[in-house]
Amino acid sequence: MPSIAIKNEATSPVYVRAGIVFCLISALLAGCAGPRSAPAPERFDLGPATPTAAATAPTAVPVWLAGVQAPSSLDGTHMLYRLDYSNAQQSRAYAQARWSMPVPELLEQRLRQRLSAKHAVLNPADGVQSRTQGVILRVELEDFSQAFSAADQASAQVRVRATLSTWRGGVEQLLAQRSFHAAQPCASADAPGGVRALSTATDQVLAELERWLDATAAP
Repeated sequence: MPSIAIKNEATSPVYVRAGIVFCLISALLAGCAGPRSAPAPERFDLGPATPTAAATAPTAVPVWLAGVQAPSSLDGTHMLYRLDYSNAQQSRAYAQARWSMPVPELLEQRLRQRLSAKHAVLNPADGVQSRTQGVILRVELEDFSQAFSAADQASAQVRVRATLSTWRGGVEQLLAQRSFHAAQPCASADAPGGVRALSTATDQVLAELERWLDATAAP
């Protein structure tokens, strides 16, 4: 009896090539349907510093700026806001907006720029000595956020506490302590609007702090 050759269609070249093409198409479709990485958040800073008047008295006391301290909630690059009309006790962060550096560093940079127009601004850690009696300035950041009173209405809130001291007889003595606060309406109820308003409010707070420092530390 003659043998009958049974052809296996699944192994024929045509079917093999078709199977390969199908697998490739499936892999491409699976890759396209996979999760996409989220876009990188936008980075913001406080913008150009407001020009300050040059010193009228070249004998302004030196200032040892002991940095800007902040609670853990503010010691980062997150841009925070609160929905006061919904839940004022909950602080939230924008998903696609960040500060270019931690907030305390932004504030210290701005403060140093302002004070440098009138004072020699020194870092206590550098151990630099001065022939003129100076003051030590410590700043604590208490609030730096955008507060929404309604879904389409917001304001920037900046609050700091400043402590001024000096060395007398080898002992650090307190001169004064004061809190400063500024609220600035936002032109738009979003992250860019918050950035512009926070920059303005920061300059208002630091200008008031500078006037207080000059009056308190005047020789």
